[in-house]
Amino acid sequence: MLIDQYYNDSEGKVTFTRLQGSNFAKQIADDFNPLHDVETKRFCVPGDLLFSLILAKYGCSQHMQFTFSGMVTDEVSLILPENSPHLLVNGDNGKEYLTIEHSGENSKNSDLINNLTQSYVSFSGHTFPHILVPLMEEQGVMINPARPMAMYQSMLIDLDRLDISTIDLEFDKDNTRFDVNGKRGNVCLSFKMVSDQQVVGRGEKHMLMSGLMPFEKSAMDIVIADYVQWKKNYKK
Repeated sequence: MLIDQYYNDSEGKVTFTRLQGSNFAKQIADDFNPLHDVETKRFCVPGDLLFSLILAKYGCSQHMQFTFSGMVTDEVSLILPENSPHLLVNGDNGKEYLTIEHSGENSKNSDLINNLTQSYVSFSGHTFPHILVPLMEEQGVMINPARPMAMYQSMLIDLDRLDISTIDLEFDKDNTRFDVNGKRGNVCLSFKMVSDQQVVGRGEKHMLMSGLMPFEKSAMDIVIADYVQWKKNYKK
Protein backbone atom coordinates (compact mmCIF):
# COMPACT_ATOMS: atom_id res chain seq x y z
CA MET A 1 0.00 0.00 0.00
CA LEU A 2 0.98 3.59 -0.60
CA ILE A 3 1.32 4.42 3.10
CA ASP A 4 3.08 1.31 4.45
CA GLN A 5 6.29 3.19 5.24
CA TYR A 6 4.50 5.88 7.24
CA TYR A 7 3.33 3.84 10.23
CA ASN A 8 4.36 0.89 12.40
CA ASP A 9 2.06 -2.03 13.22
CA SER A 10 2.96 -4.44 15.98
CA GLU A 11 0.52 -6.89 17.57
CA GLY A 12 -2.51 -4.81 16.63
CA LYS A 13 -1.08 -1.54 17.90
CA VAL A 14 -0.24 1.23 15.43
CA THR A 15 2.34 3.92 16.15
CA PHE A 16 3.86 6.79 14.19
CA THR A 17 7.24 8.42 14.59
CA ARG A 18 7.54 12.13 14.13
CA LEU A 19 9.55 11.56 10.97
CA GLN A 20 6.87 9.27 9.52
CA GLY A 21 4.10 11.77 10.20
CA SER A 22 6.14 14.68 8.88
CA ASN A 23 7.25 12.82 5.76
CA PHE A 24 3.68 11.77 4.96
CA ALA A 25 2.46 15.35 5.27
CA LYS A 26 5.20 16.74 3.05
CA GLN A 27 5.84 13.92 0.59
CA ILE A 28 2.32 12.57 0.04
CA ALA A 29 -0.04 15.43 0.94
CA ASP A 30 2.26 18.37 0.09
CA ASP A 31 1.10 19.76 3.45
CA PHE A 32 3.53 22.01 5.29
CA ASN A 33 1.45 22.77 8.36
CA PRO A 34 4.01 23.45 11.13
CA LEU A 35 2.07 21.10 13.45
CA HIS A 36 3.56 18.24 11.41
CA ASP A 37 7.19 19.38 11.64
CA VAL A 38 9.49 16.93 13.39
CA GLU A 39 10.90 19.50 15.82
CA THR A 40 7.69 21.30 16.83
CA LYS A 41 6.57 21.00 20.46
CA ARG A 42 2.91 20.71 19.40
CA PHE A 43 3.51 17.89 16.89
CA CYS A 44 0.53 15.81 15.82
CA VAL A 45 0.08 13.06 13.26
CA PRO A 46 -1.78 14.35 10.15
CA GLY A 47 -5.46 13.50 10.15
CA ASP A 48 -5.07 12.53 6.51
CA LEU A 49 -2.59 9.85 7.54
CA LEU A 50 -5.19 8.39 9.92
CA PHE A 51 -7.76 8.45 7.11
CA SER A 52 -5.28 6.68 4.81
CA LEU A 53 -4.49 4.08 7.49
CA ILE A 54 -8.18 3.18 7.86
CA LEU A 55 -8.54 2.75 4.09
CA ALA A 56 -5.46 0.51 4.01
CA LYS A 57 -6.66 -1.64 6.93
CA TYR A 58 -10.42 -1.86 6.33
CA GLY A 59 -10.80 -1.13 2.62
CA CYS A 60 -12.91 1.50 0.90
CA SER A 61 -16.66 1.54 1.58
CA GLN A 62 -19.20 3.44 -0.47
CA HIS A 63 -20.19 5.60 2.48
CA MET A 64 -17.59 6.60 5.06
CA GLN A 65 -17.64 9.27 7.75
CA PHE A 66 -14.61 10.05 9.91
CA THR A 67 -14.77 12.09 13.12
CA PHE A 68 -11.53 13.16 14.78
CA SER A 69 -11.83 13.54 18.54
CA GLY A 70 -8.20 13.82 19.64
CA MET A 71 -4.75 14.76 18.39
CA VAL A 72 -2.50 11.73 17.89
CA THR A 73 1.14 12.29 18.82
CA ASP A 74 4.23 10.14 18.41
CA GLU A 75 3.69 8.92 21.99
CA VAL A 76 0.29 7.38 21.25
CA SER A 77 -0.31 3.73 20.32
CA LEU A 78 -3.61 3.23 18.50
CA ILE A 79 -5.58 0.01 18.93
CA LEU A 80 -7.42 -0.99 15.76
CA PRO A 81 -10.76 -2.72 16.47
CA GLU A 82 -12.35 -5.64 14.66
CA ASN A 83 -14.16 -4.57 11.51
CA SER A 84 -17.76 -3.42 12.05
CA PRO A 85 -20.08 -0.68 10.71
CA HIS A 86 -19.04 1.52 13.65
CA LEU A 87 -15.30 1.67 14.33
CA LEU A 88 -13.96 3.32 17.47
CA VAL A 89 -10.20 3.84 17.50
CA ASN A 90 -8.75 4.34 20.98
CA GLY A 91 -5.21 4.69 22.22
CA ASP A 92 -3.62 2.34 24.72
CA ASN A 93 -3.97 5.28 27.10
CA GLY A 94 -7.77 4.82 27.03
CA LYS A 95 -8.45 8.00 25.05
CA GLU A 96 -10.69 8.13 21.97
CA TYR A 97 -9.08 9.52 18.83
CA LEU A 98 -11.21 8.58 15.85
CA THR A 99 -14.62 7.16 14.99
CA ILE A 100 -15.63 5.81 11.59
CA GLU A 101 -19.09 4.98 10.29
CA HIS A 102 -19.05 2.98 7.07
CA SER A 103 -21.67 1.19 5.01
CA GLY A 104 -22.49 -0.02 1.52
CA GLU A 105 -20.25 -2.14 -0.64
CA ASN A 106 -16.60 -2.49 0.34
CA SER A 107 -13.53 -2.87 -1.87
CA LYS A 108 -9.99 -3.96 -1.01
CA ASN A 109 -8.77 -3.09 -4.53
CA SER A 110 -5.29 -1.66 -3.94
CA ASP A 111 -5.44 0.54 -7.05
CA LEU A 112 -8.67 2.18 -5.90
CA ILE A 113 -7.41 2.61 -2.33
CA ASN A 114 -4.05 4.04 -3.37
CA ASN A 115 -5.62 6.39 -5.90
CA LEU A 116 -8.28 7.61 -3.48
CA THR A 117 -5.64 8.06 -0.78
CA GLN A 118 -3.36 10.09 -3.03
CA SER A 119 -6.18 12.16 -4.52
CA TYR A 120 -7.83 12.98 -1.21
CA VAL A 121 -4.71 13.87 0.74
CA SER A 122 -3.41 15.98 -2.16
CA PHE A 123 -6.69 17.90 -2.18
CA SER A 124 -6.71 18.19 1.59
CA GLY A 125 -3.06 19.21 1.77
CA HIS A 126 -3.69 22.13 -0.59
CA THR A 127 -6.52 23.51 1.54
CA PHE A 128 -4.14 26.27 2.64
CA PRO A 129 -3.57 28.65 1.01
CA HIS A 130 -5.35 27.79 -2.25
CA ILE A 131 -8.88 27.37 -0.86
CA LEU A 132 -8.95 28.78 2.67
CA VAL A 133 -7.41 32.17 1.95
CA PRO A 134 -10.00 33.19 -0.69
CA LEU A 135 -12.77 31.96 1.64
CA MET A 136 -11.40 33.99 4.54
CA GLU A 137 -11.07 37.08 2.37
CA GLU A 138 -14.69 36.74 1.26
CA GLN A 139 -15.79 36.66 4.91
CA GLY A 140 -13.42 39.47 5.93
CA VAL A 141 -11.61 37.37 8.53
CA MET A 142 -8.33 35.51 8.81
CA ILE A 143 -6.41 33.23 11.14
CA ASN A 144 -4.11 34.85 13.68
CA PRO A 145 -0.65 34.86 12.02
CA ALA A 146 1.02 34.53 15.42
CA ARG A 147 -1.07 31.53 16.44
CA PRO A 148 -2.91 29.94 13.51
CA MET A 149 -5.57 27.49 14.69
CA ALA A 150 -7.38 25.32 12.17
CA MET A 151 -8.54 21.95 13.48
CA TYR A 152 -9.54 19.05 11.23
CA GLN A 153 -12.88 17.87 12.65
CA SER A 154 -14.40 15.36 10.26
CA MET A 155 -14.73 14.23 6.68
CA LEU A 156 -17.09 12.07 4.67
CA ILE A 157 -17.16 10.42 1.28
CA ASP A 158 -20.08 8.98 -0.67
CA LEU A 159 -19.22 6.91 -3.73
CA ASP A 160 -21.89 5.80 -6.20
CA ARG A 161 -19.87 2.72 -7.17
CA LEU A 162 -16.57 1.01 -6.47
CA ASP A 163 -15.80 -0.64 -9.82
CA ILE A 164 -13.19 2.02 -10.57
CA SER A 165 -9.43 2.22 -10.12
CA THR A 166 -8.69 5.86 -10.98
CA ILE A 167 -10.22 8.78 -9.15
CA ASP A 168 -9.65 12.54 -8.99
CA LEU A 169 -11.03 15.13 -6.58
CA GLU A 170 -12.40 18.45 -7.78
CA PHE A 171 -13.19 21.36 -5.46
CA ASP A 172 -16.92 22.11 -5.34
CA LYS A 173 -17.12 25.79 -4.47
CA ASP A 174 -20.90 25.99 -4.90
CA ASN A 175 -21.48 23.62 -1.97
CA THR A 176 -18.62 24.92 0.20
CA ARG A 177 -19.57 26.90 3.30
CA PHE A 178 -17.72 29.10 5.78
CA ASP A 179 -19.84 30.14 8.76
CA VAL A 180 -18.26 32.76 11.02
CA ASN A 181 -19.39 33.40 14.59
CA GLY A 182 -17.16 35.97 16.25
CA LYS A 183 -13.64 34.59 16.52
CA ARG A 184 -14.66 31.09 15.48
CA GLY A 185 -15.50 29.72 12.07
CA ASN A 186 -16.82 26.41 10.76
CA VAL A 187 -15.63 25.44 7.30
CA CYS A 188 -17.21 22.77 5.09
CA LEU A 189 -15.09 22.12 2.02
CA SER A 190 -17.04 20.18 -0.61
CA PHE A 191 -15.56 18.18 -3.44
CA LYS A 192 -16.60 15.89 -6.26
CA MET A 193 -14.95 12.57 -7.05
CA VAL A 194 -14.41 11.97 -10.75
CA SER A 195 -13.38 8.88 -12.71
CA ASP A 196 -13.02 8.85 -16.50
CA GLN A 197 -14.64 12.30 -16.65
CA GLN A 198 -17.74 11.09 -14.80
CA VAL A 199 -18.77 12.18 -11.30
CA VAL A 200 -18.79 9.00 -9.20
CA GLY A 201 -19.13 10.50 -5.74
CA ARG A 202 -19.03 13.49 -3.45
CA GLY A 203 -17.43 14.40 -0.16
CA GLU A 204 -16.84 17.01 2.51
CA LYS A 205 -14.03 18.05 4.82
CA HIS A 206 -15.00 19.94 7.98
CA MET A 207 -12.65 22.22 9.89
CA LEU A 208 -12.92 24.47 12.94
CA MET A 209 -10.99 27.74 12.89
CA SER A 210 -10.49 29.80 16.03
CA GLY A 211 -8.80 33.05 16.98
CA LEU A 212 -10.15 34.75 13.87
CA MET A 213 -9.42 38.44 13.35
CA PRO A 214 -10.24 41.04 10.67
CA PHE A 215 -8.71 40.21 7.29
CA GLU A 216 -5.51 42.10 6.55
CA LYS A 217 -4.08 41.38 3.13
CA SER A 218 -0.52 42.45 3.92
CA ALA A 219 -0.40 40.21 7.02
CA MET A 220 -1.89 37.26 5.14
CA ASP A 221 0.59 37.77 2.29
CA ILE A 222 3.41 37.34 4.81
CA VAL A 223 1.85 34.11 6.16
CA ILE A 224 1.55 32.74 2.62
CA ALA A 225 5.12 33.77 1.74
CA ASP A 226 6.44 32.03 4.87
CA TYR A 227 4.48 28.91 3.99
CA VAL A 228 5.83 28.86 0.45
CA GLN A 229 9.36 29.34 1.77
CA TRP A 230 9.01 26.37 4.13
CA LYS A 231 8.11 24.23 1.12
CA LYS A 232 11.09 25.50 -0.87
CA ASN A 233 13.49 24.91 2.02
CA TYR A 234 12.24 21.33 2.43
CA LYS A 235 12.47 20.50 -1.26
CA LYS A 236 16.05 21.79 -1.39
